[in-house]
Amino acid sequence: MTVDKTKARIALISTGGTIEKTYDELEGVLSNQVSVLQVMLSQLQLGGVTIERLPLMNKDSLEMTPADHDLIAETAVKQARATDGVIIVHGTDRLANTGHRIHELAPAPPVPIVLTGAMRPYVMRTTDALQNLTEALLAVQLARPGVYVAMHNKLLAFPGVRKDVERGTFVR
Repeated sequence: MTVDKTKARIALISTGGTIEKTYDELEGVLSNQVSVLQVMLSQLQLGGVTIERLPLMNKDSLEMTPADHDLIAETAVKQARATDGVIIVHGTDRLANTGHRIHELAPAPPVPIVLTGAMRPYVMRTTDALQNLTEALLAVQLARPGVYVAMHNKLLAFPGVRKDVERGTFVR
C-alpha cells in the first residue's frame, strides 16, 4: 500500500454508541449490530484526508467497562503517535469517561484526539450523527493537539467536559 503524503491520515476508531445503532425489525429495537460509518463517510467530500478505520468494538456505552475505556484510550494514544489525528466514534452516555481517561494517559498528545457521537441514531430522520461526524472530521484537522469532544457546533477540550442530560449536549 502506498501512502499519499499530501493527504492527512486520520484514524477513525469506532466503538459503537447511539450514532451506530440500527433498527432490528424482528425485535422492534434499536441496537448495535452493524457499523453504519462507511455509509456516513460515503456521503461526505473527503478530499485531502485518508481515513484509516479501526473498528474496536460495537457497544452501547452504558455497557462499557473500565477495561473498555482503557482499551479505547490506549488505542487512541497509540494512533496519535502514528497519524495526523484521531477521531473516536463513541456512545454519549460514557463518552466523557473515555475522554478523561485519554487525557490521563496523554495530557499533551502529539495530535488532536476528537471524540464524537450522536444523541439520535444515524438511521433516524432527525439524527445529529452526520453533523457531528463532519464536525469531528474538521476539528481533527484544525484544532491544536489535545483531547476534545466535537458535537452540536462545539469543540470542548478535556478535562472538565461532561454530558448535560437535560440539554442533550456536552458542556464544560
